[in-house]
Amino acid sequence: MPEDISGPALAALDSLSGADTAWVMVSTALVLLMTLPGIGLFYGGMVRRFNALNTMASVMAIAALVSVLWFAIAYSLAFTPGGELGGFIGGLSRAGFAGLGYFGPDGQVAVSHLAPRLPESVFALFQLSFAVITCALVVGALVERMKFGALLGFAGLWLLLVYAPIAHWVWEPGGWLAQLGALDFAGGAVVHINAGAAALVCAYALGPRQGYGREPFLPFNLGLTMAGTGLLWVGWFGFNGGSALAADGRAGLAMVVTHIAAAAGALAWMLAEYAARRRATLLGLCSGVVAGLVAITPAAGFVGPRAALLIGVAAGFACYWGATGLKRLLRADDSLDVFGVHGVGGLVGALLTGALADPAISGQRGSLLTQLIACVAVLGYSLVMTTVVLFIVSRFAGLRVGADAERQGLDAALHNERLGG
Repeated sequence: MPEDISGPALAALDSLSGADTAWVMVSTALVLLMTLPGIGLFYGGMVRRFNALNTMASVMAIAALVSVLWFAIAYSLAFTPGGELGGFIGGLSRAGFAGLGYFGPDGQVAVSHLAPRLPESVFALFQLSFAVITCALVVGALVERMKFGALLGFAGLWLLLVYAPIAHWVWEPGGWLAQLGALDFAGGAVVHINAGAAALVCAYALGPRQGYGREPFLPFNLGLTMAGTGLLWVGWFGFNGGSALAADGRAGLAMVVTHIAAAAGALAWMLAEYAARRRATLLGLCSGVVAGLVAITPAAGFVGPRAALLIGVAAGFACYWGATGLKRLLRADDSLDVFGVHGVGGLVGALLTGALADPAISGQRGSLLTQLIACVAVLGYSLVMTTVVLFIVSRFAGLRVGADAERQGLDAALHNERLGG
């Protein structure tokens, strides 16, 4: 079977690469580890004690819901050609994972046109792990005040109406941003700008938490946040390295630049924090690590180590401002700074990819104008469609818990559970 197939198809078993398949399977586990338990611990440690379990439950439930919807329809909408609408959304040929077959006696297996040397089942599961973490990231903006049922309704609709179309635009070869030449190796726009924009809309729609700006909201356990950061850092090797879809030199380079950018982001945030407040904090270091990881994500398969250092430093400083000065300007209670870190970091990384992409690595040249168009398109679409999704959910369920439940804490009010000790 030729490798330039235009859609999912059957291929001979001996046309697959065992090494590539094994690497992407490992990468899938690493990316899922970023959410479960990475994001759960990262966010759970930053909220107040009486909301920690609700935060972790939200991440867990979203992972389960997104997985089922990905199987049912979202994968097909994101990663199959869409005919006349192919620039904007995929078709239904893989709904219910139809056709993701393995026919051992006949020597055939289904493959995706995006990864013809892998079983399509592996590619679909790898992309599922991206969808899971993107939806889970938004939780950080709405913790401590959103109804649990409303959150799940929002996450399901958002996956179908926002994430799947944007993934198709950028990553499916017929998507209009892919056709334009936008570069997004592992999700700077699809994951981080998208989730950051959605988080900002959620923060505005829900309004600030009771006491926001008037009383200190002390993190429950920054040790958990540090553990979550470590899981994110390690898992990001699968996030970026796995996006090469091969066990090759480009995957190795993606891992190198990922690590350098994370370290640079941590140091830059620490310096910015020390300059502003005369102290360095564990929370700041953790935030800087994530900032560097976010910003290198779109560039990981297009830049070398020196460019990665620059991207990490830029992200550390920019995201520190995003979580402090910009947050004050926006006047939104984005509780755990999803827009300030993921939105701003994604924008920084996407734009610097256009400026720093090395054609010797990928054969592709970056364009700052094209990257800007992609950023504006993803940001604008996510802002508008997230508003639509929240409006739909609010008509059926309402978005925010009552004042008494918020004061009591969502662990007890929504789940009848409490942390021990």
